[in-house]
Amino acid sequence: MTRFSFFRSSAAWLAGFFAAASALMAQAAGKKVHYKGAKPAKTPLFSGGVSYGNLLFIAGKGAHFEGDIKAHTDHVLKEIEAELKNAGSSMDKVLKCNVYLHDLNDYKAMNEVFLGRFGAEPPVRTTIAAHAGIPGNSLVEIDVIAYI
Repeated sequence: MTRFSFFRSSAAWLAGFFAAASALMAQAAGKKVHYKGAKPAKTPLFSGGVSYGNLLFIAGKGAHFEGDIKAHTDHVLKEIEAELKNAGSSMDKVLKCNVYLHDLNDYKAMNEVFLGRFGAEPPVRTTIAAHAGIPGNSLVEIDVIAYI
């Protein structure tokens, strides 16, 4: 094999390698909806979990039953954890958390339930009290961004 043919075959191999790697990266970076079970027959209003590459976005979860802020927060965090697991992630992989309270007076009690649920290194968090309330009479709604 001459030096020229060696370089030509190496260049062809490298071009093929980079083309394959580029195709895999483009495929991996695409939007993916994470369904609980089968894909719905009708288009839903919104998706519960969507990833793009290794970033995962979990829609806001609320608690739609009678109860206090601690019961609602516990329920919502369990729902978030189930969505994360469904998509191949976990609570300790959450990067950002948004908490929407019906009443800012529930802040302390919500924090009592929230503390420690995301592991030793919790995500960044924003907490607000929604002036008009939370849909469905929930006392709290939480959404998160995580990685897979």
